[in-house]
Amino acid sequence: MHAKGGPPLGHVLSRTAARAEVHLLALSALPPAVAGSARRLCASVVTPADEHRPDLVSLIVARAEAVGADAVLTFSEYAVVAVAEACEALGLKGAGSAAALARDKRLMRRTWRQHGLPQPEFRPVDTEADLHAAARALPGPLLLKAAWSAGSTAHRIIRSPHEVPAAWARSRAVMAESAQLGYAELHVAEADAHYVVEQIVTGTASGWFDEPGWGDYVSVEGVVTDGTFRPVCLSGRMPTVEPFTERASITPALLPEDAQDRIVDLARRAVDALGLRDCGTHTEIKLGADGRMWLIETAARFGGAMTVPQIEEVFGLDLVGMLVDHLLGRPAAWPERALTPARARGAAGSLVVLAVDGRGRAWPDRRLWDFRAVSADVPLSRGSRLSVVAESSLADGEVVPVYDPAAGANTMAALCLLSATDARTVLRDFETVVDALPRVLPAAQPQEVSA
Repeated sequence: MHAKGGPPLGHVLSRTAARAEVHLLALSALPPAVAGSARRLCASVVTPADEHRPDLVSLIVARAEAVGADAVLTFSEYAVVAVAEACEALGLKGAGSAAALARDKRLMRRTWRQHGLPQPEFRPVDTEADLHAAARALPGPLLLKAAWSAGSTAHRIIRSPHEVPAAWARSRAVMAESAQLGYAELHVAEADAHYVVEQIVTGTASGWFDEPGWGDYVSVEGVVTDGTFRPVCLSGRMPTVEPFTERASITPALLPEDAQDRIVDLARRAVDALGLRDCGTHTEIKLGADGRMWLIETAARFGGAMTVPQIEEVFGLDLVGMLVDHLLGRPAAWPERALTPARARGAAGSLVVLAVDGRGRAWPDRRLWDFRAVSADVPLSRGSRLSVVAESSLADGEVVPVYDPAAGANTMAALCLLSATDARTVLRDFETVVDALPRVLPAAQPQEVSA
């Protein structure tokens, strides 16, 4: 089932179609760059009309029964709960009845608190009055999040109580804007009214990584099969853009083996606590001084953007195809333990193009996205290859959006993939690209900006 978000549709469809006959239920418009190939790869493509769309779970069940489906899966964060419930109704393998615990940040944090797992202090909030009360009770600064959001949308930092009204209003407005763009929970009623506010803990990459430039959090990519968590590898990050918008993911994360083992152990306890059954997982963990760690969140699906293609390139694992095999009852050769950098064949990373420089400052003027200019004019390391993910990017010649801290990834211009000899090179090349973008991209003319 296709909806906004997740890995590129072209990648997951080609891998799924290589293992099984695919029937595509498209709740979001197919990206133009892959619409043709999607129809060639799939036995059927159905886009239900909004006015005729019943309850989403019923729609999925009806379509699955109509085509005699042996498995139902989605790679979209916004459809995870609906697909899990449909699989339950159909008697098929899926994330299970606990899927909502890996979507609703309030339930997720409550569950982890019950299991004594390390995480920031938090409070669920449903009203501005709740947020005022939480701001008085929790040590600041605080981060307000929409409980069902993804891509760092609707995040607002609150440094003092007088910032509460503006933060509340802006976060709610962004959620409404995101829903209009199709980036919203598709199944749970009133999900846009649920929020959580949490203490901002102090992270550091120092003491974890041997060189500067890495961000202070990592993600553990994995899968749950028949209730057993199977870690695959770790991905590192560049520092986020304020408030906490992700700029780049790099596979593998260059961590010592003992540090990786400790991080994987925490991810295992986090996933086990949620009680997931059969699904991909993506667990983000904040790194602190003296070996401290805090759970950020776990998703009951594979990481978005280019995480899955990065793993395939670096470790030779087709996670999509392997999950399809498992859901269809076939054997899949999951790693016995999380793969380390020593097992990597080079490195790969994905870069979200935002209109901010390496220090998070807005570009001084408006620019047009033009990947040809980037590939021609940005010097990369020897052996590095940069490509653009067309279905996740503006067309060349379109105006790069102004970065909006509250909107997060909604204001991205493009998504790029870099392959290099090692992770250090990916990191340095990304720094080079970020610094060069406002110089090499063509300037936008006033009439183009207004249009």
